[in-house]
Amino acid sequence: MLTRRSFIRGLLGSVLAGLFASLWAFFIEPALRLRVKKWRIQSSKWKIDALRIAIVSDLHMGEPYVGLKRLRTLVRRTNALGADIIVILGDLTAGHQFVTKPIEVERTAKELAALKAPLGIFAVLGNHDWWDDPSAQKRRKGPVLGQRALEQNNIPVLENQAIKLEHAKGAFWLAGLGDQLAFRLGNGRFQGVDDLPATLAQAVDDAPVILLAHDPIFSLRCRRRWP
Repeated sequence: MLTRRSFIRGLLGSVLAGLFASLWAFFIEPALRLRVKKWRIQSSKWKIDALRIAIVSDLHMGEPYVGLKRLRTLVRRTNALGADIIVILGDLTAGHQFVTKPIEVERTAKELAALKAPLGIFAVLGNHDWWDDPSAQKRRKGPVLGQRALEQNNIPVLENQAIKLEHAKGAFWLAGLGDQLAFRLGNGRFQGVDDLPATLAQAVDDAPVILLAHDPIFSLRCRRRWP
């Protein structure tokens, strides 16, 4: 016979089971596995065959999920891919509540300096790189701590900047966009530091452009320049 107590006990068990499943899916399980995903992109406008790009993004460094040991493993795995160029797409800092031990961004940048690729290592910033720097938030401008740390370790940060790179099969532009949610204004409002027109204007010839941005929605605004 189903009693009120057994019903409540069963309901509580279901809720706890669901909560555990959610915690496992979103926090524990991703921290246990390190997977490499590969995409092959083809376009009639892209004349450079077999350019290999490795992407590292949203590390959100902090124990117990992403500590320095795990980061070193990620760096080794990334180097083993043999990419022509490696790009870091922001959010080096944790920026969430479930951190038992924060990792200083200077330590993170020092580990990332071990990344190796013939055409170089480049980065853009994410919203947490801005939000987790109170000084930058107060003065409403950069550079943020993450940018300084990366550049001190010889990793250029492309902040609304485009540079031309030479590949064996042809040249291309690598453009990096400033973050679109850099400053918290309150009441769910944000102010970005992105300048898409000025960034793309730096690509002064017909070589293809690869645009780096933390928020991928900006790809919809610049398809005509994409390979």
